[in-house]
Amino acid sequence: MGINIDLEKCTGCGSCESACPFALIEVVDDKAHIKEGCNLCGACVDACPEDAITIEEGKQEVSEGFRGVWVFAEQRHGRLKDVSHELVSEGRRLADKLGVELCAVCLGHNVEDVQSLIEHGADRVYLMDAPALVDHQEDYYTGAIVDLVREHRPEILLAGATAMGRSFIPRVASILYTGLTADCTGLDIDPDSRLLQQTRPTFGGNVMATIECRAKRPQMATVRPHVFKKSPPESGRRGEIVKVDFNKEAVTARTRLLDFVEDLTEKVNLGDADIIVSGGRGLGKPENFAVVKELADALGAALGSSRPPVDDGWIPYSHQVGQTGKTVCPRLYIACGISGAVQHLAGMQTADVIVAINEDPGAPIFEVATYGIVGDLFKVVPMLTDKLKRSRGQS
Repeated sequence: MGINIDLEKCTGCGSCESACPFALIEVVDDKAHIKEGCNLCGACVDACPEDAITIEEGKQEVSEGFRGVWVFAEQRHGRLKDVSHELVSEGRRLADKLGVELCAVCLGHNVEDVQSLIEHGADRVYLMDAPALVDHQEDYYTGAIVDLVREHRPEILLAGATAMGRSFIPRVASILYTGLTADCTGLDIDPDSRLLQQTRPTFGGNVMATIECRAKRPQMATVRPHVFKKSPPESGRRGEIVKVDFNKEAVTARTRLLDFVEDLTEKVNLGDADIIVSGGRGLGKPENFAVVKELADALGAALGSSRPPVDDGWIPYSHQVGQTGKTVCPRLYIACGISGAVQHLAGMQTADVIVAINEDPGAPIFEVATYGIVGDLFKVVPMLTDKLKRSRGQS
């Protein structure tokens, strides 16, 4: 695609100059000129009264021979992360729509239960096992994935939008000179074009954008953990595990990992928790998180938070649930003093059971809640905590 200005039609009126949101148009000698960096948004085309600006569709650059759906199976400390099985389950659905093979790629050392990727839907697993891959060295992981993609040419590559995925997958896309849609909440296949439709929230979650990568391959997307449900494993399902050699000498590592430092503020990891109790701005001040924490402790639950308390410094970011925090899918989610902004709902509304406690009966949180309690959280939450402790003989 390209943008052109018909200088014979252009009158130098400046309408396009003021319309360009990126200030990339300049009127010189009564003629409009476009600087480098234009993203073809089309604002100038609509603004030009003389129809002097046009965007021309170029020939698509999709190369032949790209086929198959791939999933990056992330592991940590030798154990596959839940997002790997979630993406394999979703990848199976996409691969079936396309009528192609589903492959998983796993990098690490002595990774446990790789067979489970096949049980959840993969037809083939490319396993790269080497001591150098124990820790998530980005240079090693980037080089390994790029080499595999160039050799096998998948049409789609999916990865988790985890700290690791967000860090190195964009580098893979850049090296392969293809597009990447980050933080997707929905994936599908267009039946006519066979393109991957990648849906993600934008403008603070107020708009859902569906994005297609028409001209480059592979089509790449990252998906936040717990957006998709993992399918039940099919015991005895057949597939192939292909061991791939890792050539450490072929990759120049520009960084050296010194140590992993665990976040000691997380008693229970939000992403793995079956029960989460979260507090919001309705708590009023940081000291009042003790009320919510006491309920979480009584339930053996993880402590969560909406964004405002994190922004105000009441609680560390590692506890934040929502679009800009962690996406969770527990069996039980208790929201205390959380109004239910769309950004927060995007991170927890797939929970099996949602209990909302808020004194505002019109709070949006009640629209997604399984059970709603309209009342003062400083009265309701201690009552629940006391009842739980009594039932367990703890008081």
